[in-house]
Amino acid sequence: MEEQLHMPISMDWSKEEVIDAVNFFQTIERAHHKAVQREDILALYNRFKEIAPSKSEEKQLFRQFDERAGVSCWKTVQKAKAAESGEKIKM
Repeated sequence: MEEQLHMPISMDWSKEEVIDAVNFFQTIERAHHKAVQREDILALYNRFKEIAPSKSEEKQLFRQFDERAGVSCWKTVQKAKAAESGEKIKM
């Protein structure tokens, strides 16, 4: 996580939306290094879905980030969805 990654963002997003999307991607990356609360991942994912509501846009942004960061956004979100409330997620 020390190196700077270029986050996949849209020029159409507001400053707040960019910040929220970056927070989501940083949390996904963090979950691949240490445990993150399930609720944090899901809350940030729900906000991300408000910013990028189309499934195709989500897949495109996930793919861009996954390739750059060497993580899997989709698998992390799925693991969080399957987890019990209060559980920590570590990939």
